[in-house]
Amino acid sequence: MSDANDDTQNYALGAIAAVVALVIAGVLTLAISRSGAPKAPAAAAVAAAAPAEAALPRVYFEVDSDALPADAMDVLNRVADAARANPGAAVLISGFHDASGNPEHNADLAKRRAQAVRHALEANGVPAAQLVLDKPQQTLGGGDPREARRVELKVQ
Repeated sequence: MSDANDDTQNYALGAIAAVVALVIAGVLTLAISRSGAPKAPAAAAVAAAAPAEAALPRVYFEVDSDALPADAMDVLNRVADAARANPGAAVLISGFHDASGNPEHNADLAKRRAQAVRHALEANGVPAAQLVLDKPQQTLGGGDPREARRVELKVQ
């Protein structure tokens, strides 16, 4: 009878040890991701980041326009709320453009779109010191044409 109790006790201890190991692994993973773990090579980073990028708040603009679209306010309000709730966080603002047409015009348009988003966030109570404009980025193409007319926001 003692052997059956020992087996049950060993099984229970093993199960507890497994749960503790999973919790520790989760905490370590979270700590590493927040500490800025070393980055993967560029190609792997782009491939690995693709699903996460889909979750980033985005504002989509009309063709050849830097005017904020009417539907942008919901996204901008959510980002402003998150930024005001975390005064130590920076809001990275990235404008995108495609490779068609004049590259200088496209990069300037992407920059003006990002600036329009920055001004809207400032008007919504986000301090200018929290807002960081990223260099305009060119889309890789092959997808939805709207993606070349977007501004992405990341609270970090």
